[in-house]
Amino acid sequence: MAELGMGPFPDSAGFAEAQAHDAADALAEFRSRFISDDPELIYLDGNSLGRLPAATSDHLEEVIAQEWGSRLIGSWGEGWWTLGRDTGDLLAPLIGAEPGSVVVADSTTVCLFKLAWGALRLRPGRTRVITDDLNFPTDLYVLEAATEAAGGGDVEVIQSHDGINGPVEAVEAALDADVALVTLSHVVFKSGYLYDMRRITEAAHEVGAMVLWDLSHSAGVVPTDLSGVDLAVGCTYKYLNGGPGAPAFMYVNPELPLENPLAGWWGHRRPFDFDLEYRPAADIARFQTGTMPILSLAAITPAAQIVAEAGIGRIRAKSVALTDYLIELADEVLSPLGFTIASPREAARRGSHVSLRHPDAWRVVQAMIDEGRVVPDFREPDNIRLGLAPLYVSFADVHNAVHRIAGLMREDRLSKYRRQRSTVT
Repeated sequence: MAELGMGPFPDSAGFAEAQAHDAADALAEFRSRFISDDPELIYLDGNSLGRLPAATSDHLEEVIAQEWGSRLIGSWGEGWWTLGRDTGDLLAPLIGAEPGSVVVADSTTVCLFKLAWGALRLRPGRTRVITDDLNFPTDLYVLEAATEAAGGGDVEVIQSHDGINGPVEAVEAALDADVALVTLSHVVFKSGYLYDMRRITEAAHEVGAMVLWDLSHSAGVVPTDLSGVDLAVGCTYKYLNGGPGAPAFMYVNPELPLENPLAGWWGHRRPFDFDLEYRPAADIARFQTGTMPILSLAAITPAAQIVAEAGIGRIRAKSVALTDYLIELADEVLSPLGFTIASPREAARRGSHVSLRHPDAWRVVQAMIDEGRVVPDFREPDNIRLGLAPLYVSFADVHNAVHRIAGLMREDRLSKYRRQRSTVT
């Protein structure tokens, strides 16, 4: 079988349009700030793991060689001890939060448990937690565990009518005086549906419930305003490009007397007194628990600085243009080949990834990676997610990716791939 053409498909409809968009791209220079050692590869999985910024390599080399290698234990008093809070302050304006209200620590799962448990403790006597079936499954597992740990109650999962759009009206209809907490993904992980954060938050507050938002798929790419919001968590390794397993962040409204269920010395008011009685810090530091993973934490700083320099407004504008362009191309080129759009078509209700559905999606993804040199990811049962990270994805990337997928289908490149899933999809 002949090798699949890699593009740039200059004779195909739309290529000149892609070139024109790239020529006018205000963020084009940021593409060179990221490591890319394969010019043929089109990486569309920044919604799972962002690319490596070149500045991160340089920064970590300094942290390892100078701070760890030379300064050794002295580095704890020269920036390491406050790095979780300092990084939180760096992230705060990127998520619309006040300085001092964000801390970086633990994984998103652990952070979510801490805040959910704390919220439930602030609403004694209320027995219901509201979420939806578009939420990331781990969030549902955590809510069940946090509810049980906080004394019991019911987690009510509201169903989406189409598996794409959030059940906004149904969530609002479920709100009453028994609801302690509403927790949703700001951008849902499969379809990319973007919730109206203000609308849901205000509706929950009207019945006295608290709201906890998971910003994992919106942080760094969708503007947010957390004024008036109770709680939020999110990861730093997607559009914030903090690296695999990078610690997560927690936002806590400064007016809330929230407790941390996992007391540890890093959250102590005077940790180096080594007091046997736990006394939580008065500020956001109380949500820290154990010793920080300094190397992973340090990697967030240069990556977040790039996002701050680019500006969330400009990033969002390009994200909308990229996803609009992808949907337009998919309708034209891929829908005749059995693909359907599984994301909202209205830009205001969409994050920065677009999901395609295909009956043989798993084999399509394998062929895309192995032969098309296009990296997406797969989500059960039939979703191909294309993450368009505006800092390093171009319009030509989108154009070429769509035409490579079409080439795979037309040349029947799927037949040699197994339908059995691998462990990581």
